[in-house]
Amino acid sequence: MRVLVTGGAGFIGSNTVDWLVESGHEVSVVDNLVTGFREQIHPQARFHEVDVTDEQALQMVFAAERPEAVIHLAAQMDVRVSTREPAYDAKVNILGSLNVITCAVEAGARKIVYASSGGAIYGEPSYLPVREDHPIRPLSQYGVTKHTVEHYLYLYAHQRGLRYTALRYANVYGPRQNPSGEAGVIAIFTRNLLLAEPCRIFGDGLQTRDYVYVGDVVAANVMALSAADDEAVHIGCGVETSVNELHRRLSEICRSQVPARYEAERPGEVQRIALDPSLAAARLGWVPKVQLAEGLEQTVGYLEERLAEGRLA
Repeated sequence: MRVLVTGGAGFIGSNTVDWLVESGHEVSVVDNLVTGFREQIHPQARFHEVDVTDEQALQMVFAAERPEAVIHLAAQMDVRVSTREPAYDAKVNILGSLNVITCAVEAGARKIVYASSGGAIYGEPSYLPVREDHPIRPLSQYGVTKHTVEHYLYLYAHQRGLRYTALRYANVYGPRQNPSGEAGVIAIFTRNLLLAEPCRIFGDGLQTRDYVYVGDVVAANVMALSAADDEAVHIGCGVETSVNELHRRLSEICRSQVPARYEAERPGEVQRIALDPSLAAARLGWVPKVQLAEGLEQTVGYLEERLAEGRLA
């Protein structure tokens, strides 16, 4: 299958591209390299350094590649950036996604797999773990923009016949997540602990998240190419882990005794979230295979290798 991956030089994207190429698919990548890295792109994937907000350039890529399916991962993904720069967040996440959708339709693509958010669109949940039919009450601009695109996908499915699956990710972690970025608490904490620097915890650290390993997310991306048409599906483990507990576990693995530094809580962040993955099992045949303990060990090992190579600071 010809598959185009937006954000294919990034954390989730590059891991997805690797799996697709190694499974025999013909893969093209669109990435502006703002948060992605050229060296992470599989050498057998065709790379286009294009921003999804550049409508004309994106049209040219789709016309040349004629993808049968699209995995749309490119996004502005930081809640803090969305609250500081809501217009920029909307430009990338809404207008950029609309460009991808319309280009996919014009190029004759049959399916688009969209990376939505299960951690941000619900706001403070009424129950846990959250099911897909929970009321949508986002507390951040990021949550608003990620959910808005789901409505466009529904519209284009009915108007133009473009099939879609919106995968509402929990907090994704694992190898290749940028430890120097503003998002990705596991990578950030691990970097700091390995460098004997304090980790910043915003608020009291009792807030919880549902952490899902990148390899499991990649598997869901690939499964969704041929299943769960026109549905929104959770990709998470259904398990809450507090920030304090996460810091404790990582400190043990990294053999660090550097205490955390507590700071004021950040606007737009929910206090508790966990996603019920039952629908993913029913519609995709997907279940998370990597438990948090194993995933943390693999993530720390990856970053330890980067530290030994002098590429962690």
